[in-house]
Formats: sequence, structure tokens, C-alpha cells
Amino acid sequence: MNTTVKTACVTLFASSFITTASLAGGCGGSGGETAAHKNSAKQSTVMTASSTSNQQNLVSIAAGNKDFSTLVAAAKAAGLVEALSGDGPFTIFAPTNDAFAKLPEGTVESLLKPENKEKLTKILTYHVVPGKVMAADVKAGEAKTLEGSTLDIGVKEGTVTVDKAKVIKTDIVGSNGVIHVIDQVILP
Repeated sequence: MNTTVKTACVTLFASSFITTASLAGGCGGSGGETAAHKNSAKQSTVMTASSTSNQQNLVSIAAGNKDFSTLVAAAKAAGLVEALSGDGPFTIFAPTNDAFAKLPEGTVESLLKPENKEKLTKILTYHVVPGKVMAADVKAGEAKTLEGSTLDIGVKEGTVTVDKAKVIKTDIVGSNGVIHVIDQVILP
């Protein structure tokens, strides 16, 4: 990460949340198979993005997709837009609007309130891993998040899970990393 992004992250989080480990390095336990290599004869249930935009950063890509309007509103409310628009690279496990809708009624509205900014920041940074990790490079294991906790990554018969969320679309590439779409909001 460059100095500008580090400074923004230190301001928004705590310095202990900044890490330079990549997902591949953080979850490459011994004997782990990649999603691309595991049982190549079976069709993967994970969809790969048909289009990418290497010129736009991840926040711009999300802002241009109506399925991420809740995520973008949350990133704005948490003050994370500038940091996540920086050089990165980042891997974002991005919940869709439908994923946010699965939360108990009133949860999103409550989290968007200024008095809940710290809690919202913690939840959103739990969805971000430093480094650009493409779907073919994902291995089962753990990955440290910007929030500071670890995610459990599962790879089984071509399906990737992040904690209990299923990855439903992969490899939406931007100038500062990659987005993998998940079907649930994951909590630290």
C-alpha cells in the first residue's frame, strides 16, 4: 500500500488493521487446492465476471452497479470511499443489495446512522483483504482482513465460501484490485 492509503486507513481504522499480507499468502495452508484446479471435470457453480474495467477503481465499479447501491452507501457513511479508492491493491468480498436485505429489518438503516460509524466501518473492513487475489488463486484456509480478524475461506467442488457466504461472481477487476460478489453480509 502506498503512504496515502496507509494514512487514510490509519485515520479510519487503527494502525493494527493495516497489513500487507495477501489472501493467497494468508490462506495457503498446506495441501490447499485452488478453485481452478479442484475437480476440473465438474462445472463450477461460481460465475466469472464477463466484463472488467481495469481503468476504474473498485469503488467506481461498485458505484456504477445498481446491485451494490447499499454497499456504496455504507462505504460513504463509514468514510471508506477515499481509502478504498486508493492504490491498494484490495480484494473486496462485496455483498449485493439482496445480501443486505437478508439482514434483520432495520439493521442497514441503523448502521448508516452517524453514531454507528465505528461498527459499520468494522463490518465493511471485514469484507476487504489486502492484495489482489483472482479466483483461480484462492485457496482454502484463512485470510486476514483490514478489520484485523481472519476470514474462513472454503473451496469445495468449485464453490468458494467466505465464512458462511457463497461467492456468486468472481474477478471483477479494477485498477486497484478485484471484487468477488457474495450472497450474504459477513460479520466479524
